[in-house]
Amino acid sequence: MNNDYKKQIDELLILAAQQGGSDLHLSTGYYPTVRIDSRLVPLTDHPVLDKQSVEGMALGILNDVQKERWLREKEIDFAYELNEKIRCRTNIYLTRGNYAVVFRFIPERIMTIEELGLPAVLKVFTKISQGFVVVVGPNGHGKSTTLAALIDLINRERAEKIVTIEDPVEYIFTPEKSIIDQRELYFDTLSFDKALRSTFRENVDVIMVGEMRDRETMSATVTAAETGHLVFASLHTNNAAQTIERIVDTFPAEQQGQIINQLANTISGIVSQRLIPRIKGGLIPAVEVMIATPAVRNLIRERKTQQLNLVIDTGGDVGMISLNKSLADLVRRREISLEQAEFYSLNPSELRTLI
Repeated sequence: MNNDYKKQIDELLILAAQQGGSDLHLSTGYYPTVRIDSRLVPLTDHPVLDKQSVEGMALGILNDVQKERWLREKEIDFAYELNEKIRCRTNIYLTRGNYAVVFRFIPERIMTIEELGLPAVLKVFTKISQGFVVVVGPNGHGKSTTLAALIDLINRERAEKIVTIEDPVEYIFTPEKSIIDQRELYFDTLSFDKALRSTFRENVDVIMVGEMRDRETMSATVTAAETGHLVFASLHTNNAAQTIERIVDTFPAEQQGQIINQLANTISGIVSQRLIPRIKGGLIPAVEVMIATPAVRNLIRERKTQQLNLVIDTGGDVGMISLNKSLADLVRRREISLEQAEFYSLNPSELRTLI
């Protein structure tokens, strides 16, 4: 029976991939549903999923170790591979006692900065020897893809020891000039912060942290940058100012002075992005880029983070880009509609003025 359920999942994944989907949703009481260009599209040619089918499909793709973790924690993230062409980041969870599964498709090939439509200034972060670069934005807006592009550019241009710490491992890197060790949570290490602290003894040059989820991971990440590593990480925040505040506020009051100084000394840049539906179909990124100039470091040190927005707005000469300027440029190029730009803007009135 498990083989029948696994076959159903594999057939749905193939169909979703053929339709250009980014995600496949399986939830009791709904049609199998594919997300295409940010829209949810139900597969109405298939029957509505019942409780038994979703539970069977979910349990059918877990190995014994994963099943034990699922029973203990009631939710699980892992990578699922159908063949050499289809690889997914997968999440299983419960909703009112019913199973639900979400697959996020991971592209087979790591795309370049140019292919992704990202600003060329991002390459500057791959050419420094140490520092801290954070890629932020809402869930599902390409943070992992951007991080992979940056790491792969280093891999192609520099001979470095690179360690990634992920949950789960998403893009699979092919070593070129660099040595790349990819460590997966629960499989290769028990926690992000333990894996980070272990890098101090692994002769590492570049570290990628899939996601900073807690205070311990944030502390270890900033310390790694402070001790001479080039560290890339992701965080679910909206812009540069909010990112600094989020990291600082994670710590108790008596430790905030220390983390502020560490951030001011180590931060190299913050990239905030949104994937916007294009007029012609597909998605295109709108990107805010903050580069750590002396003025930026002083504002962080003095905890005047709300003034970072003004510095970004006026920092075009050093490569900084505000989200609104990025959105306005996409509207002027007729890549996206004004309505979509306003929907994703954090300051729509300013956006209209720019346009």
